[in-house]
Amino acid sequence: MHIMEGFLPLQWCLFWFAVSAPFIANGIYQLNRLVRENRNALPLLAVCGAFIFVLSSLKMPSVNGSCSHPTGTGLSAIMFGPFITSILSIIVLTYQALFLAHGGLTTLGANVFSMGICGPLLGYWVYRGGKAINLNTIVNVFLASALADIFTYVITSVQLSLAFPAAAGGYMTSFFMFSGIFALTQVPLAIIEGIFLALTFKYINQVRPDILITLGVISPAQSDKMKEAFS
Repeated sequence: MHIMEGFLPLQWCLFWFAVSAPFIANGIYQLNRLVRENRNALPLLAVCGAFIFVLSSLKMPSVNGSCSHPTGTGLSAIMFGPFITSILSIIVLTYQALFLAHGGLTTLGANVFSMGICGPLLGYWVYRGGKAINLNTIVNVFLASALADIFTYVITSVQLSLAFPAAAGGYMTSFFMFSGIFALTQVPLAIIEGIFLALTFKYINQVRPDILITLGVISPAQSDKMKEAFS
């Protein structure tokens, strides 16, 4: 995912910064409200940020100018929503660009938009939709986390295709080329990430179900049902 420094043309760097800005602004507002109203959730927020940092640092080469890796954003999107997740993501991506040579500052807007905004948005709505139809919570967390990961790379493929349309076939040819190469590594990575985050969610429900209930992530009945299923 992490599109490297200097890879995108300047106009596309500026475009993705502009598109990401409203989401980041809303995320700052929601994060400030969370700090004021629910300080007990802050340790869990830190855990979600740590997952994003660690998982998104496990990179493997994929496409020239980019890489393939887990994103870790699904858990945060489920618990705190996509906008706060965008703030965690921009912090992680900035640190990685400055100190790990992973991604770049000029491409930060594009990387935040794909990993910190679009992926979490889809993961959040998948989880909410599954919750509305009373889908098994562990299955729901798995789907939300895995699809958030995969959708991140769909958006990255869109970004690369817009910047570098194929000479023959244009944008769509480039999109299928980029997304096809990403899929080779990203689909299995997304499945592994979904399983890992689902098990992490199960553990959190065992030790601090009160926070999940307060945040509206699960109901007391869903929490009890999860505990009974794994007791």
